[in-house]
Amino acid sequence: MKKSSVVAFIVFSFTFVLIFTFIMFNDDESAANNMKNSPRIEVDHLSEPKYFESTITLNAIGDLLIHNSIYNDARTQSGFDFNPIFENIKYYLNNADITIANQETILGGTEIGLSSYPRFNSPQQLADTLKNVGVDIVSMANNHTLDRGEQAILNATNYLNEIGIQYVGAYQSPDDQNKPRVIEKKGIAVGFLSYTYGTNGLPVPTGKEYLVNLIDEEQILQDIEVINPKTDFIVVSMHFGNEYQPLPNDEQVYLAELLSSHGADVIIGHHPHVLQPVDWIASDDGQESFVAYSLGNFLSGQIGTERLIGSIMQIELTKTIHENNKITHKVSNAKMMPTYNQYQNFSDYSIMPLVEVNEYQLANSKKWFEQTEELIKTFTDSVEVVPYLE
Repeated sequence: MKKSSVVAFIVFSFTFVLIFTFIMFNDDESAANNMKNSPRIEVDHLSEPKYFESTITLNAIGDLLIHNSIYNDARTQSGFDFNPIFENIKYYLNNADITIANQETILGGTEIGLSSYPRFNSPQQLADTLKNVGVDIVSMANNHTLDRGEQAILNATNYLNEIGIQYVGAYQSPDDQNKPRVIEKKGIAVGFLSYTYGTNGLPVPTGKEYLVNLIDEEQILQDIEVINPKTDFIVVSMHFGNEYQPLPNDEQVYLAELLSSHGADVIIGHHPHVLQPVDWIASDDGQESFVAYSLGNFLSGQIGTERLIGSIMQIELTKTIHENNKITHKVSNAKMMPTYNQYQNFSDYSIMPLVEVNEYQLANSKKWFEQTEELIKTFTDSVEVVPYLE
């Protein structure tokens, strides 16, 4: 490179450095002045009041009482398929944020031999269908929990764990029993508890009381107290009442009011195998709990129209965080959608909306819908009986 070229390059480089330094200095000074003149942020966004509201829907269905005619109807060459039985109703279960079912018969599986009344044991493939139609948790505390002993309970709970359905009311161990059953959706935590009046005279094995939750007032209130801090709402399934009676007995009413007064937000009744009325129970703090004294049969092989009509219960649970950071909870917008357990000659089982049942399937079907609505509203008009859930 020529000497003149080298000198020119040095001069250019030196000039460029001076200009770049001047620009950067001015930018830094300008930025400093801007920061100095900018207003300070006075709001602490971590602690400022916020408003938040979220609502979820809870669906519940009644007894899944799997007689041999039902599992024989579901039998296939490779096992069992219950999906066709639920085909006409699955949309109305899948549309909820959380769905709970009462699994009346134990899902012990074929390993220990299937059985029907009076000591039931059902195919585990029913749980696959429940998963498919949107059931999130099953209540297992009922008078048939011990029908086939401890092994059936272990088989059932192992299978439910395997496919991802929670269970409540019957357990594998003390540790399993002490694990809170809480499902969270849209920022709302819902806790579940479940109890039964008895086990058809079958004794609970000594030292294994965890196998099934029995109704014990002191224990239930203690369980509510334990789960309360972990939840926004508490749902309690109660297996109680008199079979085939359309109205709740005094004990059902007493227990529902007791649970409501101690923090239960929704109480779901099972065991009568027929629908019973629903009601709202007001507490001292002005809150209201919702009780469905019996949701009747959802699927069974029983005989008699009242035992074939069930319902999907739907309730809205709303959590609000106000601007003063106060949190409130509300149970509202109760709906009941009547269902019908259709079959012919103890085969071709299908669960369908009651409103869709024709005169061939059920004589005076329209009148049955009207009577069902009247029964549900015996204690309160603050529930909507609908042909379909949205």
